[in-house]
Amino acid sequence: MTDAQHCPACGNRNDCVLADPQRADQPCWCYGVSIDPAVLLALPLEQRNSRCLCPRCAGVLARLEAVSPSR
Repeated sequence: MTDAQHCPACGNRNDCVLADPQRADQPCWCYGVSIDPAVLLALPLEQRNSRCLCPRCAGVLARLEAVSPSR
């Protein structure tokens, strides 16, 4: 998968609201977490700053689930 709605690391949906025109006016899940820069640097250069990681690959899934168990 190479579209904006899929994670460049695993190919699963990344839940990025900015990539969804129907939700683009809402804050994204990534606004409330800190992603280790090493995770981003592990991506191939051409995929950095072009597509969003999913919460699992970003290493923040457990933190998001703790805040919102219904996720």
